[in-house]
Amino acid sequence: MEAATAYPRSLQNYLDGAGESALQQAYQIGRRALEAGTSLVAIADVHHACLRELLAHEVAADERNRMLTGAAQFFAECVSPYEMTYGGYREANAALRHFNEVLEQEAKRIAKVLHDEAGQLLVAVYIALQNLSDEVPAVQPHVLKVTQLLDQMESQLRRLSHELAPALLNDLGLVPALRYLFEGLAQRSQLQINIDAVPEERLPKRVETILYHIAKEALHNVVRHAQATAVWIGFHRTGDSIDCCIRDNGRGFDPESLADRQAEQGFGLIGIRERLSVVGGHLQINSGAGHGTELVMSIPMEK
Repeated sequence: MEAATAYPRSLQNYLDGAGESALQQAYQIGRRALEAGTSLVAIADVHHACLRELLAHEVAADERNRMLTGAAQFFAECVSPYEMTYGGYREANAALRHFNEVLEQEAKRIAKVLHDEAGQLLVAVYIALQNLSDEVPAVQPHVLKVTQLLDQMESQLRRLSHELAPALLNDLGLVPALRYLFEGLAQRSQLQINIDAVPEERLPKRVETILYHIAKEALHNVVRHAQATAVWIGFHRTGDSIDCCIRDNGRGFDPESLADRQAEQGFGLIGIRERLSVVGGHLQINSGAGHGTELVMSIPMEK
């Protein structure tokens, strides 16, 4: 680790009176360590070792205080790139949370349009077709076929409206909303979907919303990529977190191949990771060729 050799030398220069130039060296040490993936704990260990070396010799109290104060200033400058990065992460996380909230509101608006306005237009089409059938009896068989297609369209619009902004999620909770989602998906894909375990009580609204959309995205991934015939989803409360496991019996894949962000995007996992990051959750992927795929997620519960 570069910091282990550069840090003691630059710290000594600062204590010897190098001033601003030595503090600039401290900043550069921290920046390079951050780029190299060196942990903040490792930097602290190097600093602690330097302090032990500096204080190993008997010095006057005033000199000891001067050295400790100078070392603290040097260390603070060294870790300032970490602090700035952490601040940027917090700002990005707040922006992402706001963006997700905006998306949720827009999804509700679109769902309302589909349910209300599109529904009203369909009613008008039904009436027009009925009038046409009454006036021209010869077209009745054709009108019947069109009406049957409209019935399917109405059903799909109603289900799409639910998937975008499920009223069941607010009224009855996560599991009833997922059961309704699974029913429609199973009919369209012939996929057998099983809920192995359910939460014993309602979860915080934001957690339920995130888990719902994660489950929806994960199941769409299974339909698109996995070539699976069955999926199992379960929830478990563990201490101060809620764990969710989604497992399929599909063809599986090598998780290492998703190191490329473009490959990950192809599997729709970026959106899942981003939703989890908003609430401090994390994702683990267990898979292998011919062994199906398992997504294990954990979300800390809000106090």
